[in-house]
Amino acid sequence: MGTSRTRVAPRGIALALLLSSTTLAPLGAAQAPAAAQDAAAAQLAPASQFPRVSLTTGRSTILPTDFDIVRIALTNPAVADAVVVRPREILVDGKAPGTISLIVWGTGDQRVQYDLVVEQPIPALEQQLRQLFPGEEIAVVVNADAVVLSGRASSTQVMLRAADIARAAAPKGNVINMIQVPGASDAQQVMLQVRFAEVNRRAITELGASIFTGASGFRNWIGRGTTQQFPSAEFEEDSLVFSDFLNLFLFNTNFNMGVLIRALKQTGYFQSLAEPNLIAYNGKEASFLAGGEFPVPFATGAGGNISIQFREFGVRLNFTPTIAGDLIRLHVRPEVSSLDFNNGIQISGFRIPALTMRRAETEVELRDGQSFAIAGLIDNESQTDQAAVPVLSQLPIIGNFFKSKGERQERTELLVLITPRLVRALDPDEVPPLPTLPGQFLPSGDDIGEQIQGGGGAIDAPPATSR
Repeated sequence: MGTSRTRVAPRGIALALLLSSTTLAPLGAAQAPAAAQDAAAAQLAPASQFPRVSLTTGRSTILPTDFDIVRIALTNPAVADAVVVRPREILVDGKAPGTISLIVWGTGDQRVQYDLVVEQPIPALEQQLRQLFPGEEIAVVVNADAVVLSGRASSTQVMLRAADIARAAAPKGNVINMIQVPGASDAQQVMLQVRFAEVNRRAITELGASIFTGASGFRNWIGRGTTQQFPSAEFEEDSLVFSDFLNLFLFNTNFNMGVLIRALKQTGYFQSLAEPNLIAYNGKEASFLAGGEFPVPFATGAGGNISIQFREFGVRLNFTPTIAGDLIRLHVRPEVSSLDFNNGIQISGFRIPALTMRRAETEVELRDGQSFAIAGLIDNESQTDQAAVPVLSQLPIIGNFFKSKGERQERTELLVLITPRLVRALDPDEVPPLPTLPGQFLPSGDDIGEQIQGGGGAIDAPPATSR
């Protein structure tokens, strides 16, 4: 039954002074606990025929009697302590949560037993929630690892706001929201239907010219004019070397002169579409990647050893669902990346591409089956490069042969359409049948078991029937 402590009350004059910040309460009344805590404790406490005295941890109450007290006993002084302060009054102090017995003896055969119920004090967070949301049945349990919210709320918004306040009050603690709301679903899994659509348009315009003579020259003159924006002819050992004939190549053998012209107009169109479906548990993150990985070399150690790391690229989606009554709160982060070799680098003979990336991150609230779109992810790029030979490019008419120009325009649009749905696992009798072929999968007679004397394999099985 626990440790028992007995105190004998002095006969005659009781204690003169009692220093306490509490107010004296009549027999069986609690000092600090609220009515809700009394009701909850009454449901949890075992049925007893003895009078019940309720108080909270760290608080005191006065227990009066109808007779002079001779002796008292407690089953567990660690839960509550009692001191006789007057011949007919007992001071009870709550120390720790629990339920113990208090037995009081008087003169003769007078004796009475009480059930002392010591409860946790109302947390400051619960008091704050009661002030902010009057009339809501929200209870708070605080321990070293988590803050647990329970009870009922009149709406989903109240439940979500209460959880937000709890997270702000305990930023380093884990908040477990168990508040129930009307119309809440029992489903704890969310399926996310996502559609990625990317459209890329580009246009390139290039114009330039390079004039040159043959290797033997024209009338004892050898020359070449170029802006270096596009490749031109090179002189090597009395010969001409062409790395690129560009678009137009003209050469006159009589005058031993030629010209390389770059006149190019290019347009392109690219469209990408991905439709991943993901299922995640309530409050757990799920991710999806449709793409690949590319190697990235890096040196390790003093010897310059080369190691390889792989980086991912493609269409990626990370999301964390939170089921809040009839709402689904989503933290989503879609991302689309592609390899960009034009802006890549070359290290130790390795060509490492760059990544062109478009990413969004947001939080939304939706009901089952509703959709939202992340649009407006538009990327416009425009680049113009011009080159000219001084003085010569300013000459009328022939000055255009000493100019070059390149224009590049690119437009990328990204659209992400997301639809969350509450799902649950199927029972065995709810599993739909798999699709079947209208006829047999293999024609009769092709089975090797039928070709073996005596039969074997599928020949021993029941005959297949056509549907």
